[in-house]
Amino acid sequence: MQPGLIALGGALGGDISLRTTKIFSWTTSGHRLTGWRPLVCRWKTALRDPKILHSLTVDVGLIVLFVLQHSLMASDRVKHWTCNCFGVLQRTVYVFCTDLSLQLLMRYWQPVQDGPMLWSTNTEPWITWVPLICFILHFISWLIIFSIILIFDYAELMGVKQVYYYCLGMGDPLAVKSSRALRLYSHLRHPLYVEFLLILWAVPCLSIDRLLLASLFTVYLTCAHSLDEQDYLYLRAQLDKKFQIFSREEAQEVG
Repeated sequence: MQPGLIALGGALGGDISLRTTKIFSWTTSGHRLTGWRPLVCRWKTALRDPKILHSLTVDVGLIVLFVLQHSLMASDRVKHWTCNCFGVLQRTVYVFCTDLSLQLLMRYWQPVQDGPMLWSTNTEPWITWVPLICFILHFISWLIIFSIILIFDYAELMGVKQVYYYCLGMGDPLAVKSSRALRLYSHLRHPLYVEFLLILWAVPCLSIDRLLLASLFTVYLTCAHSLDEQDYLYLRAQLDKKFQIFSREEAQEVG
C-alpha cells in the first residue's frame, strides 16, 4: 500500500477519533451530575416494553430476510439451480429478489420513536455541527461508492449485459474478464465496506432500531468482506485507467 495513502488514512482516522472523543466527553459530562443509572434504567425499561419489543422483532425479521436472500441466492448450489431454471436471466432474477427484499425492509421497518437514544446531538453547538459533519461523511461515502461503480461492470452486475450478450450470441460476459477481475468478484461483488459503515454509524441520533440496523449490517459486512492487497491494487489501477479515459475524452471535446 502506498505511503501517501497510509498517511492520509492515518490523518483521517486521527481526526475522526478526536471528534469522537470530544462527543463522548460531552456526553459523559452531561450525565456526570445524575450518573449513568437513569440512562441504564431507561434502556432496561425500553427493552421490556412490549410495543418496542414487537417493533424490534419485526426489524430483526426483515434484516434476516434480506441477509438470507442475499447470501443463499449467491451460494453455488442455489446459483446452479437458478441457472437451470432461468438461464441467462439468473443474475437479473438475483438482483430483482435483492431489490424486493430491500423494498420490504424499507416499507415495513418499524422505527422506535419513544425509546432512548444511544446518542443524540440535540443541544448547541452539537445540533449544528454534528449533522453537518455526518452529511459531509455521507456525501464522501456515496461519492466513493459511485466511483467504484465506474470501475465495476455495472451492466454485468445488474444482469443486463448477460441478456445483451445472449441475444448477440457472444456467450457469458464473465468469460472475457481477466483473472484478476474474476478473483476480485470471487472475494466480493461490491467492495464497499468502510463507506457503508460510515453511512450506518455516522448519524446525529442513534435510536434503538437504528442501532439494531447498524450492528447487524456491520456484522454481515464484516463476515462477507474478504478483500486483500492484490484486490486493492487492481481496483486502484482500474480507477486510474477510468480517470485517464475520462480526461482524454474531455480533452478531445475541448480541442
